[in-house]
Amino acid sequence: MTVTTSAAAPEQSAVSDFDDYVRFRSAALLRTAYLLTHDAALAEDLLQTSLAKAWFAWSRIEGAPTPYIRKIMVNTYSSWWRRKWSGEVPTEELPETGAHDSAMNHDLWQALGKLPRKQRAVVVLRYYEDLSEAETADVLGIAPGTVKSQLSKAISKLRLDPSLIEGAMA
Repeated sequence: MTVTTSAAAPEQSAVSDFDDYVRFRSAALLRTAYLLTHDAALAEDLLQTSLAKAWFAWSRIEGAPTPYIRKIMVNTYSSWWRRKWSGEVPTEELPETGAHDSAMNHDLWQALGKLPRKQRAVVVLRYYEDLSEAETADVLGIAPGTVKSQLSKAISKLRLDPSLIEGAMA
């Protein structure tokens, strides 16, 4: 995946290609955004912001656009984290419940939320997005060895998380 430099506006065929790509891949990209943010509204904002950024580079993307868009998502999420962006805060409890009814799923989400940002990104991309170590390293801009070490640390922390240990015993 490379991006060529060109100041020209996207052509009409590029517009329809982008629209088709968004229709086809937005659900998977939204899942990735949710796994990074642990918040449905923030995940939608992250995906929308990332797709808007990708739109401007769409005509210059050569090869598969998904790794490029994932990288935009991770970088955007990281910049939001660094700025400590708080976004919109709900004032009341929402009437509907989340899709995660299982106590074990809830415990796993809680445990993932406790992981440091970099370890969580590696776990999400490696296991939830099913990327290889090399692909994960490429998306995050780190060495494959760093992916392995971050995964190892994350899994060690998850194994020691009391809510997961209790959940497994129950």
